Amino acid sequence: MMTGRSQAEGYNNLIQSPEVSSSSDVRNFRFLDIPSVTRNFPRARSTYRTTFARPVNNYGLVLASIDNDMAIRALVPENYPATDKSKCLLNISTRTAVISVAVIFLSSIFALSLVYSSFPKLKPDEKQHIKIPWNIEDAKSLSLVLNQYKKDHYYSVLSGVFLSYVFLQTFAIPGSLFLSILSGFLFNFYTALVLVCTCSALGASLCFLLSQLLGRRLIWIYFPEKAKEWAMVVDKHKENLLNYIIFLRVTPFLPNWFINLTAPVIGVPLVPFALGTFLGVAPPSFVAIQAGQTLHDMSANDSAFSWTSIFWLGVFAVVSLVPIFLKKQLKEKFQ
Repeated sequence: MMTGRSQAEGYNNLIQSPEVSSSSDVRNFRFLDIPSVTRNFPRARSTYRTTFARPVNNYGLVLASIDNDMAIRALVPENYPATDKSKCLLNISTRTAVISVAVIFLSSIFALSLVYSSFPKLKPDEKQHIKIPWNIEDAKSLSLVLNQYKKDHYYSVLSGVFLSYVFLQTFAIPGSLFLSILSGFLFNFYTALVLVCTCSALGASLCFLLSQLLGRRLIWIYFPEKAKEWAMVVDKHKENLLNYIIFLRVTPFLPNWFINLTAPVIGVPLVPFALGTFLGVAPPSFVAIQAGQTLHDMSANDSAFSWTSIFWLGVFAVVSLVPIFLKKQLKEKFQ
């Protein structure tokens, strides 16, 4: 076994060897046994200088940076509850991840502009109201304009609401509640409910994937210990993740954007996340859509959620946890 000093010298000789003319010539030299040095050297034009790190405690390596993708992967514990696909995403460079998110954002803006261009010619006083609603007054003004064109341009209005809702959810932008209320005004109840639940699930899933692509590496860099603790909690309750996601969606304890961004970081699989979102947003969407049917009777000080609706949301939240307790009781009984 080589000493640490001789191993480091061997590494330096490898880098300075005439056979290694560029960073692209450095491949996976797995035979090197160098403590505190990443064994899988970066490909292409990644730097060599970011592979050294000092091991500390049980949480992995502390020296990491945005450009040090190898060190980021070293931060993730071996028993991290992630799928093969999510592990592959960790192999994507940070620059590629940032560019991908930017391209997706610009593509979404372009898609919204196409829907806007497909609308019939609007009057000057109507154009100012074609925007994402940020409050009840915006929702009222937008509903009056869209309701006029809904009869002859039903699918244009529907696709506009659909894409706007998914856009807000995907990039964790506030305002989806007012689109839920607007949907209750524009469409019949069942159409609005399916529309809102589908948009919520799709947008949350896209936000999940974006966070998996870029947000996860940031969390593992700046909060590795906390991320590991959360990941272990998720792994402990992995059999009941669907019920927990439904519970979190029904209750207002955590904002939806926070759930969307943190779920992939702590190892929540996409399927129970998406299904739990679709089912979990149904009760609060039910309330918002009902409020939308009386949209023009609402004022800026009115809330879409009354004490009665809050009570029923609490009932739905408790019901979502019942299967977990029943499963535990049956498990203890048969053991």
